[in-house]
Amino acid sequence: MQTPSDKVVTPLRRLAIHSTTTCSAEATAYGKCILATYVDVRKDTCKREFEKFGQCLRQAVCPQDG
Repeated sequence: MQTPSDKVVTPLRRLAIHSTTTCSAEATAYGKCILATYVDVRKDTCKREFEKFGQCLRQAVCPQDG
């Protein structure tokens, strides 16, 4: 038996769904950048990729009406 709370999608669940589906290309690019530079990590090395991933998540999780 399914309860009404089973259909509620929490913000964290919505974030998880979008980070693995909607924003998978951006997540992959960011992950590859981190993997390529993890031995010699410096501040802002993957900033561009991180910003694109974050922007995708913000648009997917909190779409703007209008």
